Amino acid sequence: MAGTTDTTSSTGTPAKPDPGGLADVGVTGLAVMGRNLARNIARHGHAVAVHNRTASRVDELVAEHGDEGDFRPSHSLEDFVASLAKPRRVIIMVKAGKATDAVIDELVPLLEEGDIVVDAGNAHYEDTRRREHDLRERGLHFVGTGVSGGEEGALEGPSIMPGGSRESYEALGPILEDIAVDVDGTPCCTYVGPDGAGHFVKMVHNGIEYADMQLIAEAYDLLRQGLDLSPAQLADVFDEWNEGDLESFLVEITARVLRHEDASTGKPFVDVVVDQAEQKGTGRWTVQSALDLGVPVTGIAEAVFARALSGAAGQRKAVLDRGLAGPSGGRLEGADAEGFVDAVRQALYASKVVAYAQGFDQITAASQEYGWDIDRGMMATIWRGGCIIRARFLDRIKQAYDKDQHLASLLLDDYFAEAVADAQDAWRRVVATAVRLGVPAPGFSSALAYYDGLRRDRLPAALVQGLRDLFGAHTYRRVDAEGTYHVLWSEDGSEERQDTQDQGSHSPH
Repeated sequence: MAGTTDTTSSTGTPAKPDPGGLADVGVTGLAVMGRNLARNIARHGHAVAVHNRTASRVDELVAEHGDEGDFRPSHSLEDFVASLAKPRRVIIMVKAGKATDAVIDELVPLLEEGDIVVDAGNAHYEDTRRREHDLRERGLHFVGTGVSGGEEGALEGPSIMPGGSRESYEALGPILEDIAVDVDGTPCCTYVGPDGAGHFVKMVHNGIEYADMQLIAEAYDLLRQGLDLSPAQLADVFDEWNEGDLESFLVEITARVLRHEDASTGKPFVDVVVDQAEQKGTGRWTVQSALDLGVPVTGIAEAVFARALSGAAGQRKAVLDRGLAGPSGGRLEGADAEGFVDAVRQALYASKVVAYAQGFDQITAASQEYGWDIDRGMMATIWRGGCIIRARFLDRIKQAYDKDQHLASLLLDDYFAEAVADAQDAWRRVVATAVRLGVPAPGFSSALAYYDGLRRDRLPAALVQGLRDLFGAHTYRRVDAEGTYHVLWSEDGSEERQDTQDQGSHSPH
């Protein structure tokens, strides 16, 4: 490992002398998230080495927040690594992708066997699996860590989802648990599983976040269009909902956004914002992974597609100009309006249950596929605080998995089964009303379709399989006999049993 021969920064500023021993942990990458995470670590009494490619950011952090704790600034990676106690714990907080690989490539030659490299950015879990494998072969630990809570969470206490080796968590975990937010005496941080497990769970968390926000937006839209409620009135509705089973960070801040007025126009803030929702990719990753795993995450998928549709501004304008036909719409009156606010509340809750159930199903499938052995109850536990989807009913999810670690679906838990059953009539009313008014509600309707699909004795997939056998000889299974079969459609229509080794020769439609 290189020594600390240069004590002067590239800007000519002498590096701060080491006042007492080596740092407990280092953070390289001091944009807002990295800066706040370093401050959080220092505030909790840990000596933290700080480094950034642009040296001025290091100096600014120490100048502005040096009184918050023990910062050890460095202006070169060599000095940065040399200032760390062994095993060295290095947290990388740079843009995901090539930037992360570049930092790793510079950092690894300076490290020694047993040192720990932590990627706390929004990396794709497959990249994390690759990096973990590569560094393990070099005797280093690589920890892919999901961090949720945004800029404020990074400073005040996020939810932290670390993957990697158990050995690395023994050295790193106490610091992460120290800086994570605490709920009921339990830190919102736990060991998730090997290699990419931490970043996978964070990805699914973000996917659920997409679905959650889409459902909230649909509830807002239905109430505004159907009952002609103003944003301020809707803020009161969401405030009230946040006092009950829907209590969550997202419902809370929905009320804040709806109540906010634009300073320059005096109009409701929501009315001056362009109606095109952007995305950074984690929602798409979640859906792509679910397709690979064969897990239906329809709520997350519809949320991703809704954002894509909102961004298709030119296409939407062309359709609007053309004036494609739809229902007359209009405000709900009389019996149609009575109790509609509460019906939407129930539909929102039931649809949220489905979205979370699908997300946990995806975690289950990946855990089995990759041998991660993820504790789903603990994931609910560490999502109760700090993260964006923190909500009251995560306690219920934790209780469901504590009661049955092998629960096939959250919808089978007694509490959730009863809650959705109680909401069912209202849920169907809301979806039917949305269709009648011409208000798009893909989240509500897809969640209901998923629920109905799960509870059906037989699905029309039997016909799909029959069609596949006719046009592609893909075979089918029977309800009354073992084995696979094929109808000789182009011959006499007779049925023959197929040997399993022959199935690979059929075209893969």
